[in-house]
Amino acid sequence: MTPEGRVKNKVKLLLGQAGAYYFMPATGGYGASGVPDIIACLKGKFIAIECKSGDNKPTALQLQQLHDIEYCGGIALVVTEKNINEFERILNESVEGTK
Repeated sequence: MTPEGRVKNKVKLLLGQAGAYYFMPATGGYGASGVPDIIACLKGKFIAIECKSGDNKPTALQLQQLHDIEYCGGIALVVTEKNINEFERILNESVEGTK
């Protein structure tokens, strides 16, 4: 498994534990370019996650998509193995904030 694949698996695990609905859009030439790796909904909050590993950075198109999602009120994140704990904290706050 690739390093980015491990990040995606950890993100999916955390989303599942939080009770989120999520899916991974398959663009493959049929969808919009730059769409985040994982789209989720948790307690009514729209969450878009771009997964990266190592020193990899989002492309300009990916950053534009994330910006557009935030502009519309969604949560848009770039998650790496270095900040996965921050992502987990955000999920926990989202779940606890609705209890």
